[in-house]
Amino acid sequence: MNELLSLALAWLAGATLGGVFFGGLWWTVHKGVSSQQPVIWFAGSLLLRTTITLAGFYFVMGSSWRRLLLCSIGFIIARVLVTWFTRLPQSQNPPVQAVTHAS
Repeated sequence: MNELLSLALAWLAGATLGGVFFGGLWWTVHKGVSSQQPVIWFAGSLLLRTTITLAGFYFVMGSSWRRLLLCSIGFIIARVLVTWFTRLPQSQNPPVQAVTHAS
């Protein structure tokens, strides 16, 4: 039972790390595109998000490949959820214009 709890916590930690990573990416894009210094936003965010994620994976994994696997699955599920929750409503998507090609 202790191993099952450990694996469930690894999955939850992976989901949390994914939420921080991809939620931070979404926040960075929104702040960075309107900033006077976008390179600072994007580079700083990349460094911070990657450091947090790698350290989190390292500590969650310990010496168990099963915990690493479940942490990775939680991370990927968080990516799907953050992408789904942060998408624009259909009414806010810019219209697609046809491109004319030279013959």
